[in-house]
Amino acid sequence: MTVPMADLPAQYTALKPELDAAIARVMSTGGFILGPTVTACETQVAALCGAKHGIGVGNGTDALLLSLMALGIGPGDEVITPPFTFVATVETVVLLGATPVFADIDPVHFTLDPADVARKLTPRTKAIVPVHLFGQLADMEGLRAFGLPLIGDGAQAIGAAQHGQEVAQWSELTTLSFYPTKNLGAAGDGGMILTNDDALAARLRLLHFHGSGGKYDYHLVGVCSRLDALQAAILNVKLPHLATWNEARRTNAAFYDQALADIEGLVLPKTRAGNVHTFHQYTVRVPNGTRAPLKAFLAERGIATGIFYPVALHLAPAYAERFGGKLGDHPESERACEEVLSLPIFPELSEAQRVSVVESIHAFFGG
Repeated sequence: MTVPMADLPAQYTALKPELDAAIARVMSTGGFILGPTVTACETQVAALCGAKHGIGVGNGTDALLLSLMALGIGPGDEVITPPFTFVATVETVVLLGATPVFADIDPVHFTLDPADVARKLTPRTKAIVPVHLFGQLADMEGLRAFGLPLIGDGAQAIGAAQHGQEVAQWSELTTLSFYPTKNLGAAGDGGMILTNDDALAARLRLLHFHGSGGKYDYHLVGVCSRLDALQAAILNVKLPHLATWNEARRTNAAFYDQALADIEGLVLPKTRAGNVHTFHQYTVRVPNGTRAPLKAFLAERGIATGIFYPVALHLAPAYAERFGGKLGDHPESERACEEVLSLPIFPELSEAQRVSVVESIHAFFGG
């Protein structure tokens, strides 16, 4: 049996009539840039995530870049980020001439550790970027206590919440990615910035359209990063199904929790108290050098797995050479990179596929 990490054709097949009709409506009008389809998407996603404003952009990386631009981040400024994340969280800081300052992760939940953030604060710290990794929020109460602007990287956490507050209610700015394999995925690239701040929203609407209001009146130095109407139409069809899909992910996670609980040598993921987890990934730890053999064993049985992420960014050449990162600087992030393994958890995962994953893992460990 083959078990992929995601099954995008299955999702398309289930929604084919609605998706095809939505795409045809956009094609027939010729309204490909901005317009009511994009506005509808922005409004609905913002409401779901607890935000007053949604600004659709080209992708999740641009969402981070524009959020930093909206806060005026630039040369001489420092932005605290975890090194255990996708590179976009860090590269956008560097592209603006600012300095990424790495703080280590909480080893239980893989998210930014407020205690290490406290050790990295300086008068030059202008923002903190907590990454809501694998589908659950970082310790936002702890991070809010510093009184600095927060940009929540919510690329993997649409639909997540903490202590009854939705993901966008915790940060001045929250970024989303609609990469196809995300919990809410487009048929290509797409992203969004969420905020409850009217002034920041107005600034972002200028910044993402060349610094203008759509005419030849340039108020700011901006970029061209707009959510396509075709992608927005696809997202509008999928959005009503997101809650069901997220619940299916939680059901799959609960199945794994129970079926894998007795395996010595496998550390299962934990949900932070007060969090509603969306399980973009179900990520286990496989310590003692057994991850590579387990990954290869599962691959031989047709079961795909993922390593998110194999390199802590303070050790990646592009950043280590520039900012002097070295082994041992962030031990929890480094250890996570050596041990994490993500199992298939997509909503369309069948009972037979789940059983195949579990039986194969037990077989590897001799269970």
